[in-house]
Order: sequence, then structure tokens, then C-alpha cells
Amino acid sequence: MTVRVHLTGASGAGVSTLGRALAAHYAVPQHDTDDFFWLPSTPPFQAKRPTPDRLALLRRAMDATPAWVSSGALDGWGDPLIPRFQAVIFLRTPTELRLARLRLREAATFGAAAIAPGGAHYVEHEAFLEWAADYDAGLQSGRNLPRHLAWLATLPCPVLRLDGTRPVADMLSAAVAFLRTV
Repeated sequence: MTVRVHLTGASGAGVSTLGRALAAHYAVPQHDTDDFFWLPSTPPFQAKRPTPDRLALLRRAMDATPAWVSSGALDGWGDPLIPRFQAVIFLRTPTELRLARLRLREAATFGAAAIAPGGAHYVEHEAFLEWAADYDAGLQSGRNLPRHLAWLATLPCPVLRLDGTRPVADMLSAAVAFLRTV
């Protein structure tokens, strides 16, 4: 089966985790949009790659194999890639669980001391969590639930909506069953 599926949702929803599981299940590459959106830096996530460059890189990655899984937010900047999607999977996860996951991810990425009060990335970390917390209400610019839902409504391919609180194995089973039908 040739799979060309994109997974999306809020930061911390479990999109990358399910994307990795789905890519492993089908033995295909996973393309996380963060790897294309952000320029490489230490620490990461400091400078955005220009849109034409990220599109060119992601197209090249997708064209390298007949099947792939992509994951992350690309609504708006990645719209030229929509015709490549066989399907889209949208994860919705409650804010408190997403924030807990993000705290763990940020501690693993930057170090617990760096995101703690007084740490080198504390202010940046708190601003990111505030932005992520406002996703459902759509209070922040960029990725937010109202924008995501509007984007999903425009897609010409089937969309599966999953509850991001479910165990990864359960979401994987649901995704595989869904993809058999598209």
C-alpha cells in the first residue's frame, strides 16, 4: 500500500508521536514539518526558514520515495503540498495534557534547568506555553484551532479526526483502518 498521509494538530497533541508510529508501521519515511520550517540552530527553533526554501525541501523529501508520512502544522505555508496528500489525520488533545507533554519535551530539548525560573530559556519557554495554551480559543496568531478547522474544511482528501488522549497503539490501529479505506 502506498501511503501519503499528513498528520496535524496543536503543539503537544501527539502528532509527531503518531506520525513516527505510522511511518514505522508502513516502513516509510516520516517528514516532520519542524525540520523544514526551522533553520538548524543550537538551541533549536530560533529562526524560520523562508517559505520557498521549506517548500522546496519538503517537496524534495516527498519526491524521494513513493510513500511517506508527514506531520506537523503546515496550514497556510504548505498549501501547495495539499494535492500530494492521500489523507489527513487531525489529533485533538485537551490543553492541560498538551501543556504537560510540552513541558516534558522542552525539558528534554533544552534541559530542565534552562526552562526553570532564572534559566536561559525560561522566558521563551513560558511564552511558548502561553501561546500553546491559547490554541483552542484562537487567541494567538499562527496555529490555532479555528484556523486549523477552517483549513481542514478546505481539504479535498478524506480527514480522520482522532482523540489525542488515546494510547498511541489505539490511534495507530484507527489510522491504519482508515487508510485502508482511502
